[in-house]
Amino acid sequence: MSSTTNNYDIVVWGATGFAGQLVAEHLTSHYPAAELSVAIGGRNESELRRLAEGLADESDREEIAIVVGDATKPASLREMASQTKVVCTTVGPYTTYGTPLVEACIEAGTDYCDLTGEINWVREMIDRYHDDAVAADVKIVHSCGFDSIPSDLGVKLLQSYATEAFGDPCEFVRIYLEDGEGGVSGGTLASAAELFEAAATDPIARETVSNPYSLAPPGERSGVDTGEQRRPQRDSIRSIWTAPSPMAAVNERVIRRSNALLEYPWGREFRCTEVVPTSSGIGGAAAAGGIALGLGVGTAAMKSRLLRRGLRRFVFPEPGTGPSEAKIKSGHFLIRVIGRGTTTDGPFTVVSEIGAELDPGYGATARMLGEAGMCLLRGETESPLDGGILTPASGIGDPLGDRLRDVGFTVTAGAWQ
Repeated sequence: MSSTTNNYDIVVWGATGFAGQLVAEHLTSHYPAAELSVAIGGRNESELRRLAEGLADESDREEIAIVVGDATKPASLREMASQTKVVCTTVGPYTTYGTPLVEACIEAGTDYCDLTGEINWVREMIDRYHDDAVAADVKIVHSCGFDSIPSDLGVKLLQSYATEAFGDPCEFVRIYLEDGEGGVSGGTLASAAELFEAAATDPIARETVSNPYSLAPPGERSGVDTGEQRRPQRDSIRSIWTAPSPMAAVNERVIRRSNALLEYPWGREFRCTEVVPTSSGIGGAAAAGGIALGLGVGTAAMKSRLLRRGLRRFVFPEPGTGPSEAKIKSGHFLIRVIGRGTTTDGPFTVVSEIGAELDPGYGATARMLGEAGMCLLRGETESPLDGGILTPASGIGDPLGDRLRDVGFTVTAGAWQ
């Protein structure tokens, strides 16, 4: 670790990786040096210096500080974490590289946010470190990218609106991956492979994948939801066909943890489902069937040890790579959440939307992680929780929506027309 006496606001850890560089670019270009002190961190000093020079040239900053460390050397992580107020990390697979950094941040009293969708690892962090993080008043906020801010925050914003407008939350919500276009990086695919690898060998990982409430606090890991949709279904709210969502296994569990950590403001009977909408009629049914078939084939391939390793070796791009700048800027997404509830005056239906004209997994995700870090840094949270292994909705809440609007996202909540 390079020696320094500076006290940074945010360290972007893994800044020379594909996603990390995008996060660093967002923070250094959007926030002036007088407002935000940013350092970039990783293990390759020469690459960090090249990146720092490029970031400085593209922003108003005279220079960008670097911190050098190694995810396999806990002492270097502790030194890095002690120099900053918040760590935004993109270094995955988190199952392999994430645990020592969580430990270091709790020890240093430093808030933390990441991009993980590896629910087996999140479960491990909950069981091992939640109480320690609570005692240290440290917020460890997982899944601050496309997994799972649009779904988790979308439900939180919808429930806030329902409670304010109707006096009660929704009993049931459905999250629709309405539209989207973007690329996939090597790091994301490596993380997905790690999840299937863990589920093949670790009984706790298998239970985490099979139990819809596996990310809830110990003693709270059961409920009325039966798990993600697995086949085409006719939608009860919009009278269209829907297919299973490839992100449901992560996002639904994160949402249920949010409800539990916030002490069940949406009720213990609250239910949520995430789906991909198609259309009505035979065409919609056929499209939903095609999506379900493709997802099933892909899942089966990833469950096979031989096929999984073949995909990692010969098909998946290398970690640290990703889509082109043009593809990132031409991407887009829209997540729509529709909820239903009942008051003494009768039923009501409300909706929230989160979207952006950016590639969801990279351009948009970089801004989501960066703005989550800004909320932690500035104390802009609506959370009653001072520390713990948290979700975006439970650890930050509605103020994150305000910051996302400020950086170009569509973020709305209102009555369903």
